[in-house]
Amino acid sequence: MVWGLYKIRDILVKVSWVWVVGVVLWVAGESVARAGEAEGEKGPPPVGCRYETTTLASAAEGSGSTVGIPFPDGDVFRPLFADPKQPQTFATLQAVRNRDSKISATVGSVGFGENFGFYSRRQGCNGWQVGLLAGVFSQFDMNAPSTDLINTDYVVGFPVSWRSGLFSTRVRLYHQSTHLGDEFVLHNPGVGRVNYSYEEGEAILSLDVPGGWGRLYAGGGYLLHREPANLDRLKVQAGVELRGPTWSSGPIERFVSGPLVVTPVLGADFKTFE
Repeated sequence: MVWGLYKIRDILVKVSWVWVVGVVLWVAGESVARAGEAEGEKGPPPVGCRYETTTLASAAEGSGSTVGIPFPDGDVFRPLFADPKQPQTFATLQAVRNRDSKISATVGSVGFGENFGFYSRRQGCNGWQVGLLAGVFSQFDMNAPSTDLINTDYVVGFPVSWRSGLFSTRVRLYHQSTHLGDEFVLHNPGVGRVNYSYEEGEAILSLDVPGGWGRLYAGGGYLLHREPANLDRLKVQAGVELRGPTWSSGPIERFVSGPLVVTPVLGADFKTFE
């Protein structure tokens, strides 16, 4: 258990730079916004573009004016929440089966990350955005007495996103490096360390279902650089997301002293490599 605690501490130290970048961008964005307000240049009221609705459709048309937004909130392309390598904060418990050894294991997977917008030009919900993505993803063997760290992936890249009505797309160039956990290597002497990293160009096209209850997406990627050289270069990706009705509970909101809504979601993400 001590080994596991030390590794968790090391991971938290290594991912702190992600949050430092986020704080710096947020402070810079606040400074720009306040400077604009001081000069009497107030931007348009925020528009909720997270899911397609009748309100979103009218907001997407806007008043006909296109505005530039430095350090915008959110993105015109909604994150793929079922993608295990989508930069976001999560914790999951998974049942994993090794293809070669046919051994099953319970794995705890955690992620820390975010997509930070640099600049966006929008007309309502339509427009484009450029930014920075960064994330760290780790897997732990929950069957081991010390919850061994199996692996940690580091991801950093630059996304460009675009939306027009129900259609949205994201193109990104990113780097990923993978590092085996010390406990995993110690407990598996037959496994050797390999420098595993690559740079990938990726494009995803998404279609929202009218009414906001669903979404389909598909795309692919190509490894521009890879180590080791036998990694598959081509990737095809597709997925679906379903969103149920949003509801709130008065007793729960009183307990947390603030607004709280719950939305059931279901997502599936599929990838194949060649």
